[in-house]
Amino acid sequence: MLGEMRLLAYVSDEMYLALFDVAAEFESVETGEITILRSSPRGAFYGDLADGAYRVTLAKDGYGAKTVAIQIGAVPYQFRLLSNNLIGYMWPKWVRSGEPAEFRVHSLEPYELSLWRYGLKPERLQTVTWIDEHGPQASRQILPDGDFTQTGCRWNTVGYVAPPGVIEGPERSGLYVLWTRTPSGQAYSFPWIVAPAKPKARIAVLASTLTWNAYNNWGGRSNYINADQLPERPVVYGRQDLHRYENRKPFGTWLPKDDEYRPLSFDRPDPNNHFFDNPQDPGEPSRGRTQGGLGPGEWRLYAWLEREGFEYDLYAESQLHDGVLPLDSYDVLISAVHPEYWTRDMVRKVKDWVFQRGGRYMYLGGNGLNCEVVLSDDGTSMRCLSHLESEYGEMGGKAPDGSMYESRMHRTTGVSEAALLGVVCTETGIMTSAPYRVLDASHWVMEGTGLANGDLFGEVTLHERIPGGASGHETDKRSASSPANTVLIAKGTNIDDGGSEITLHEPGNGGAVFSVGSITWVPALLVDRSVSTITRNVLKRFLQ
Repeated sequence: MLGEMRLLAYVSDEMYLALFDVAAEFESVETGEITILRSSPRGAFYGDLADGAYRVTLAKDGYGAKTVAIQIGAVPYQFRLLSNNLIGYMWPKWVRSGEPAEFRVHSLEPYELSLWRYGLKPERLQTVTWIDEHGPQASRQILPDGDFTQTGCRWNTVGYVAPPGVIEGPERSGLYVLWTRTPSGQAYSFPWIVAPAKPKARIAVLASTLTWNAYNNWGGRSNYINADQLPERPVVYGRQDLHRYENRKPFGTWLPKDDEYRPLSFDRPDPNNHFFDNPQDPGEPSRGRTQGGLGPGEWRLYAWLEREGFEYDLYAESQLHDGVLPLDSYDVLISAVHPEYWTRDMVRKVKDWVFQRGGRYMYLGGNGLNCEVVLSDDGTSMRCLSHLESEYGEMGGKAPDGSMYESRMHRTTGVSEAALLGVVCTETGIMTSAPYRVLDASHWVMEGTGLANGDLFGEVTLHERIPGGASGHETDKRSASSPANTVLIAKGTNIDDGGSEITLHEPGNGGAVFSVGSITWVPALLVDRSVSTITRNVLKRFLQ
């Protein structure tokens, strides 16, 4: 019987997982004839319907029903259904003080929305509102069909005259978190970056928002899952169906050419940045596999800055790219934890600021500036230029002359990030953590630590995914591209000589770059006295 039918469409959830036994009512726009079909285990609808326009209504327990107008033709249509889990995000995800943003929340129940600022501790500012529309499940959202990771979710548009609520960016810059809670006990949080309307502090801090988006696979794609595009049919079991697991070569996820990578929209929820606990002490471990390397991990830097009495202005990375962040208004710029994805304009701006105009840059992260991204003209999406020809796991892949690039940024721009940072990530030591060993205890960076050459420090961090020390997860070292005056101060004790290198270089004109080359440095700031003292020494010197 099935052999007489043809494939009409697929149906999948928000993660592009095939949905079995979805009921679908196909109503022909031309004839009015109605056909009821159910999806197969692969999420496929088979039938003998003629090509043409149809009005289709889909329903399945645990997922929101919806009605869409489609065209049946040679290419199977891709339906997407949204599960009933509480989730949301701000749009835009970053603003300046006084600028508006709307909350985009999917909930089957009424929900409370509260606004918090995450600095030295989580500070509840206000209950924004309770949302309880009169219509049944009127706070439930629906997904666009097809690959909305490229175009965005566009929530608050279907059936909305206006968004349910708009919030203006508070006066004080910083990391803000919106918490949603329902009467049944569900809770979900999402971050919001508020930059100052005008610079107020001497320190600018960059939230690694491009990296956050590169790791966000909500919708079925990230730069690590289906990096170039969604497969032709939904996933049944990832270990069997996804290219990431089928290809055994190192970095096999990034074999497609650069122009084959489709955009990744910012306009979608990002569960990697959900805070599991609220309120939470920033001195407690950062829970979650990805959270420690993304927003919740970066919060530990903001808490440390406020504990130590340093005023700062917080910006999203896109705000450096588009000029909202005026570098010359600041004495110090800080990137933290894992700023892996940058535009070439961002690299150029910071390098010019440091080398030509005396800027001071603190790189408190690991595997940073490793891959070039291109932002869309309207800034709502980005493309990662991630292609690698790598046989043995080299971070940059093979150059046409047979040599090896130091990174993907090196491959696309011709210049390694080590030319700015002094260090670049390598495979040795990756996915391990360990303490650092002091190599130059006489350097001013080490003042007040009481450490001598050979001593260890940074034994404990709040990083739960790769515990073991402040040198870790992904580790950077000097290379042939490092400035000639790069000074080595300490090195991680990771296996295979893979430890992160703490370096400083001063190109003249007052400029300087301090690098720790480790994702797990910031998670140690609040709990390791030496890590805190070293960071404070550098920041105070850079502010002089």
